[in-house]
Amino acid sequence: MNTSLLKSSVNNFVDEFTASKQTELFETIKQIRFSGQLVLTGLMGQKWIFHLHLGHIVYATGGTHPVKRWHRNLSVQMPQIDSDPSAWQNELAALAVENFNICWQYQLLCSWVEQQKIAREQAVRTIWSTIVEILFDVTQAKGVTYELKQEQLLSAKLVLIDAQQAIAEADRQWQIWKGAKFDQYSLNKAPTVKNIDQLQQNTSAHIYQTLSQLLDGQQTLRDLTVQMKRDALTVTRSFLPYIQSGLVELANVPDLPSPVVRAAVPAEFHSPLIACVDDSPMICEVMKQIVTASGYRFVGINDPLRAIAALLALKPDLIFLDLMMPHTNGYELCEKLRKLTVFRSTLILILTGNDGIVDRVRAKMVGSTDFLSKAAVDAERVMGAVCKHLKHCTFPKIAADRLLLTAGEAKKAA
Repeated sequence: MNTSLLKSSVNNFVDEFTASKQTELFETIKQIRFSGQLVLTGLMGQKWIFHLHLGHIVYATGGTHPVKRWHRNLSVQMPQIDSDPSAWQNELAALAVENFNICWQYQLLCSWVEQQKIAREQAVRTIWSTIVEILFDVTQAKGVTYELKQEQLLSAKLVLIDAQQAIAEADRQWQIWKGAKFDQYSLNKAPTVKNIDQLQQNTSAHIYQTLSQLLDGQQTLRDLTVQMKRDALTVTRSFLPYIQSGLVELANVPDLPSPVVRAAVPAEFHSPLIACVDDSPMICEVMKQIVTASGYRFVGINDPLRAIAALLALKPDLIFLDLMMPHTNGYELCEKLRKLTVFRSTLILILTGNDGIVDRVRAKMVGSTDFLSKAAVDAERVMGAVCKHLKHCTFPKIAADRLLLTAGEAKKAA
């Protein structure tokens, strides 16, 4: 794994979230076949959410103007759909009940495709343009904090977008934008006339009329690209002389109101997340079956070089860590994890094929919570280990303690 991203991942923070670092993060997510949400937060409080299925992007939302973005997509990609939200109220009301916490834009796309109101290709283009736009904004945001959440899953019924392709397209657009020296300008800001009298005095009647009609202080540069049927570069260049002369300024504007108003609900309880870092896919699969059958969430990580970045993003409650892996070992990885503040109190159980006293002592020295022989990887012993250390477990603690004993220890205890 690229060491620059690894070092910046101590607080899940990336200073300059370039295309290469975005690619690296999404490759890690794909490697662990993660399903759930990738939540990115900018320094100014912007939040973007990527909904993922086995490491691929299902949909993305958030940012400064998610509702404005939706209306632009309606106009460009789905012109046959009425842009007035009152036209969708019945569908939205049904979605609010069925999918209370899941993004309404994606649910509407699925519903319209099923009803044949739009072609599937229109939905796919909408999803693609949304993802690329968000990745462009993420790049411009510079500092970004990331987090993975295993919740609010979207069904991957429309398309699975390869993150690398979307990142490449967003980066292509960003390089053009940056090459024009426009990287200081945000497409989410609205060109607004500062002084209408000065504008009239310093421009021709035709330009004054055009600008006063277009620049109503509500339409962002992105909105104007749709109205003017021009690309973002051309639109921005057309206003640049007036911005530089001080006649026009770029201002922040609020988003349109969301058509879906939801009542507050109590926070959902999420079962503990258990991670297994093991280069053997078979061991991870066995652990997954055992852990999920007991009602816990699970993630398997087969590449130890990507383990720290993945664990930092996921923040599991308990980690099973294989002792012997290529390029590293469980001792080294455990020691590195313990040096990070976020993992100082995390439960870490070493998995090994060797059950000797030397291994047990060394595991304790690097900060492991406990030790479990791979020969004991069966449902009872694994869940005994889990329940010994995690709260809210249905196993009695005494039974969990005894399940961790080897046959010889059990005889002694008896």
